[in-house]
Amino acid sequence: MLKFFARYKTFAIVFFIISVIIIFCIYTLLKPEERLPVYQPDMVNAELVDSTKQYVRKYHKIADFELVNQNGDTVTQEDYKDKIYIADFFFTTCLTICPIMTDHMINIQEKIKNDDEVYLLSHTVFPVTDSVPVLKKYAEEKGVIDEKWNLVTGDKKQIYDLARKSYLATKSTGDGGKYDMIHTENFVLVDKDRQIRGFYDGTDPEAIETLMHDLKVLKAEYH
Repeated sequence: MLKFFARYKTFAIVFFIISVIIIFCIYTLLKPEERLPVYQPDMVNAELVDSTKQYVRKYHKIADFELVNQNGDTVTQEDYKDKIYIADFFFTTCLTICPIMTDHMINIQEKIKNDDEVYLLSHTVFPVTDSVPVLKKYAEEKGVIDEKWNLVTGDKKQIYDLARKSYLATKSTGDGGKYDMIHTENFVLVDKDRQIRGFYDGTDPEAIETLMHDLKVLKAEYH
């Protein structure tokens, strides 16, 4: 009996290895490729969507914009052309959710700092006080890498329209006027075609882990 097993030992090992390879290949072929949805306004909680956009079912993209960053440079959609980016809304004097969100953005920045495909974009919702010098001071205190992360200020109505009508990031309604105020914890993942691919609670560490996973999935679409 021992001689029998000794004779076929090599064959058994080779057969086992080939079987494992075949099973792995079949599993890989049958497993569906993970892909993120392309969010349209009608797919999102209506509370997060401006009434003018609630029934849009296709072709939704982030609108053109023109804002100013922490260095006084004009930032537009062209600066994010063919880039994946993560957007959020904050203000420098916020003492509640914004510090947590900023800490998470800092962690994300560390992970993507050498990735030429991925960038960050933070919009102040309090532009009347978050001037360029204020944003610059805040950026230096937080360790913002200028080449990776724009903190932008500008026209309040434009920023609020972006939050409500483009990024679908806030539950509040308003006209972007003097007494209008938005405060949202949402991080928004945007692809190279300016389409929304995910929403994440910027105060939740587990949501940030999901965001990083989804970022890898999204990047795979372009490779």
